[in-house]
Amino acid sequence: MFDNIPTWLTLTLGFSAQVFFGLRTALQWLKSEMAHKSVSPVSYWIFSVIGACLMFIYGVLRNDFSIILGQFIAYFIYLWNLNANGIWSRMKTLTKILLPALPFVAALLLLKDAQEYSQNFFRNSEIPLWLVVFGSTGQLMFTLRFVYQFIYSHRRHMSVLPAGFWIISIVGSGMIIIYGIIRLDPVLILGQVFGFVVYIRNLVLGTGKKEPSDAK
Repeated sequence: MFDNIPTWLTLTLGFSAQVFFGLRTALQWLKSEMAHKSVSPVSYWIFSVIGACLMFIYGVLRNDFSIILGQFIAYFIYLWNLNANGIWSRMKTLTKILLPALPFVAALLLLKDAQEYSQNFFRNSEIPLWLVVFGSTGQLMFTLRFVYQFIYSHRRHMSVLPAGFWIISIVGSGMIIIYGIIRLDPVLILGQVFGFVVYIRNLVLGTGKKEPSDAK
């Protein structure tokens, strides 16, 4: 369906997504260093929403199931965190409609060519099944960190990034880096290496010792 899309455009979308993910990580790291503890700044969730949209498109164009897998659940958790930080209530009505609708529109595009995508994702001779499973597991692990963050934050009625979030991030990121190396995917590799270091640094900052506070 997307065979005519030039490679440079696909890579541009992928790297653009990683730029936003990198910005969210860099700003979160900077604000955490300034606060001497791990914080959950609003910018982290804004850039997360933008990056997730771009990364989903990149995954579709790459015919890569493991990239697409993690975007759906994480996307809505990003939106919840925007609401927890008071951003959602200040958005225009049209924006509130379009943002939640985006993943469903994308899903409909996939369902339209379900058989073709099934063959590309699970029977593609270029990607062995074991590698798809490994990459999908890493992506799922990377997504579960946000499920954990949501449960933790929801119980405390505030948006925070606890120690468990960073531990899960390290495990998932490590698997994605390995997957990216095997697949020779520069977008995945470069996008994860910087984050991997920041995740470790957030643990060093002692996220589990004190209750993190928001940084606007």
